[in-house]
Amino acid sequence: MTEIQNFESEFVIDGGKIPEMEFQKFFDSTTMSIHLKENQKPLGKRGKPGSFELTELDSKTLDRNYLELMINQILSAIDDETLGNTEISKPGALVVQYRDYRIAITRPPFSELLEMTIVHPIKQMSLEDYHLSEKLMARLEKQAEGILISGAPGSGKSTLASGIANFFNCNGKIVKTFESPRDLQVDPGVTQYTRLDGSFENSADVLLLVRPDYTIFDEVRRREDFRIFSDLRLTGVGMVGVVHANTPIDAIQRFIGKIELGIIPNVLDTVIYVKDGEIAKVYYLELKVKVPSGMVEQDLARPVIEISDFETNDLEYEIYTFGEENIIIPVDENGSQKTGIEHLAEERILEHLYRFDSNPKIEFQGPGRIKVFVSSDSIPSLIGKAGKNIQELEKTIGLHIDVEEHGIQRELPSLALPYDFSESRTAFIFEVDREFTGNIANFVVNDESLFSSKIGKRGKIKVLKRSSEGKRFSRFVSTADSLEIFLKRD
Repeated sequence: MTEIQNFESEFVIDGGKIPEMEFQKFFDSTTMSIHLKENQKPLGKRGKPGSFELTELDSKTLDRNYLELMINQILSAIDDETLGNTEISKPGALVVQYRDYRIAITRPPFSELLEMTIVHPIKQMSLEDYHLSEKLMARLEKQAEGILISGAPGSGKSTLASGIANFFNCNGKIVKTFESPRDLQVDPGVTQYTRLDGSFENSADVLLLVRPDYTIFDEVRRREDFRIFSDLRLTGVGMVGVVHANTPIDAIQRFIGKIELGIIPNVLDTVIYVKDGEIAKVYYLELKVKVPSGMVEQDLARPVIEISDFETNDLEYEIYTFGEENIIIPVDENGSQKTGIEHLAEERILEHLYRFDSNPKIEFQGPGRIKVFVSSDSIPSLIGKAGKNIQELEKTIGLHIDVEEHGIQRELPSLALPYDFSESRTAFIFEVDREFTGNIANFVVNDESLFSSKIGKRGKIKVLKRSSEGKRFSRFVSTADSLEIFLKRD
């Protein structure tokens, strides 16, 4: 072995030249993402959020060696931490952030073949590009500190979150982000955090020590994420969360059950819904103590979260406790309830009425008032001594109830139907002959009618276990053999 001594050498660093990557040849200015899978032709989504098309990028089928070549290039490049990082590494799955490309790699045993998905933002947008109203800009500048950005996957949520982060940064605010992976396109003054030792809870402990004005949480998914988002907001940190949701109200509903209902307005004050890359809806939340819309008795006042359209101030939804449930009820422009409260009230009332009558009927008379129809024999026990039973039901439901006798005595139909019974995790399933599809079937036990239901396609009748019919079936039917199904006569 030859030894070299006293040999002068010089270590030269490449002058910042960024290597050309093989995968980049599949991208152009309109490509949002590429999808490369072993033994398949390369595909790409081209267009813009809400208006894109899946396109074949090359006529050649990809083999494993070519995909491994691209992966090795990427992994070599991110040895330079200025170019990228490994964000997630698990057996069979690897997520890498290379510059502004988010790269997800899966391989056996997690996926059946080697696959690589690479997402790239086609445009970085500022808030000015969204043409926000002066009213909304003023809220973002002075008031909004619990912001939720919602929308379907690929709608442009993260692009808006980046714009808001840069807006706060330019307005003299200290801004941090929580991301996994870190792919928001933010200004250099915004520090991007990921999970510390595998947990955002650890990240939150550090975040409180650096005292940011705003934190961008992209994306809030797990139960732990919702709790951390809420805890940080309640400590006084301004929060902007990104949530997958098909409607803006769905985004708010995802917080119900994860944090106490009464503190939701303290955590969220502004909900922005993004669709096709544009802001389609903005809500603001307020907590009030009031009688919910559609109820009339003053002693029914309770904490109610009002959800209103930000631009018009129209009240659109209310959230409050109904019985033992937390519910969201739509409210029309006149402040009266739509069918949501009626369905809930009907189900709750029927559960009570079935104790007294086998075939009760309900009719809604207007805001805060209903009429129930039962047999003459059932009326005394339903009303109770000195009206005690009916008063308790009115207090529980929050509606005034009038009781009347059935106008026509119920008759059982004559044609009994043979049926097959099965049960899934969520429903009871009855199958009769297909020729009866579209007719109405009566479910009867010991000459008492349980309920009626329409016969669906291929003769199937599906009864959800959580429905009033399903609960009644479970309560009164000891075995499926004790049930009879009759074809209802006109």
